[in-house]
Amino acid sequence: MKVLVSLCVFVPLLALATAEEEAVLESILRDRSHIEETLRLAADDKAGDYAAALQRLRKIYHSSIRPMEQAYKYNELRQHEISDGEITSKPMVLFLGPWSVGKSSMINYLLGLLDTPYQLYTGAEPTTSEFTVIMHGEKIRTVEGIVMAADSSRSFSPLEKFGQNFLEKLVGIEMPHKLLERVTFVDTPGIIENRKQQERGYPFNDVCQWFIDRADLIFVVFDPTKLDVGLELEMLFRQLKGRESQIRIILNKADSLVTQDLMRVYGALFWSLAPLINVTEPPRVYVSSFWPYDYAPDTSRELFKREEVSLLEDLNQVIENRLENKIAFIRQHGIRVRIHALLVDRYVQTFKEKMSFFSDPELVFKEIVDDPDKFYIFKSILAKTNVSKFDLPNRDAYRDFFGINSVSSFKQLSAQCSYMGGCLLEKIERAITNELPALLSSINSGKNPTLSSCEATGCGEKPKNRYRRN
Repeated sequence: MKVLVSLCVFVPLLALATAEEEAVLESILRDRSHIEETLRLAADDKAGDYAAALQRLRKIYHSSIRPMEQAYKYNELRQHEISDGEITSKPMVLFLGPWSVGKSSMINYLLGLLDTPYQLYTGAEPTTSEFTVIMHGEKIRTVEGIVMAADSSRSFSPLEKFGQNFLEKLVGIEMPHKLLERVTFVDTPGIIENRKQQERGYPFNDVCQWFIDRADLIFVVFDPTKLDVGLELEMLFRQLKGRESQIRIILNKADSLVTQDLMRVYGALFWSLAPLINVTEPPRVYVSSFWPYDYAPDTSRELFKREEVSLLEDLNQVIENRLENKIAFIRQHGIRVRIHALLVDRYVQTFKEKMSFFSDPELVFKEIVDDPDKFYIFKSILAKTNVSKFDLPNRDAYRDFFGINSVSSFKQLSAQCSYMGGCLLEKIERAITNELPALLSSINSGKNPTLSSCEATGCGEKPKNRYRRN
């Protein structure tokens, strides 16, 4: 009887204690309503129009750009093969920076993962040893790296080339979340300056470059205690060269300092990064504290809140412009493929012109590839095709390219035509100048992208080969 009475008294006390703990927890947690408002997560996403545009983009790529890629082995020059998974993938937001600066905590905060089974582990010591991809799924589950690489419908299948040791350090987390329906987050291992990256057991810098090349937005995170720039961080910023428009610098844990010290740290951060970012306009720096708990007292909370909202607006711009960015990316890729094909065609043409009955093919082509300027290889491309000199690839890259690909294995562009398929050069030029800009215009005007009349019914015109000599 005494036990029963004691139990009856204890249970209400336990419930009261739990309620008090929840009240205390709520008082120290930050309000997250502005995240949903700024990112417009409650708004309906036009999934149907988005899918139709992606299907149209995929068709243009496979019919007009990929055949030229394969004919002139462009992937062996750039080592960037575009898969269907990459075309249809969501925008990727990449988190980089030193260890324990709050990258994982920031992702937990944006997704509201605090005190859930799938919150990313955080701590004062180096905690994240894997590349963690947080993506949308119908249910919460973990996906092993070998499964992600084997699934051709995802955009991660090319990661297989980095070896099994890396795939063991790659993990995916799927969960139903409104934000993840529109974007994918990638958390990376922190940079440790006193340890060589080779000790990780896989090519860390090469893997980072793979993600950098495909990221739509790159958050480089620092905190007030880790502003030193060592060799590994210098290497990271060299890899980021050319991607300055995607970079956002974050000075995290800003509420751990009083205002005067924060100003000094802000200046020190710029001083450290200035030699590494050689651009006229430096990347945007956000100063705040990105984690679920309330700002420390007597700090610039209004400033931190405005900085956080500004960062969320930047993220929202990437989400809103994801389709336009994807079309622009495929068009830029098509321009590079076209320039590569024109250069290979010029090399082949020059080789055939210089060959005679008594010539040694290897010596003749070695002379051409060692000194292409002597034979006006690159200048002729600029003169005839209105190609910007800033888009031309490195001359030395073609010495390596033809070192593994015989010049005799390539046909001239004038021979890359068929009665049914048309000419490869005409198709890729039509995609660059007409089809992709038209698709972009249809998106901006709000029209539903559909097949052109020729693709729907078949024009039946005999393709004209304007490069074949009569």
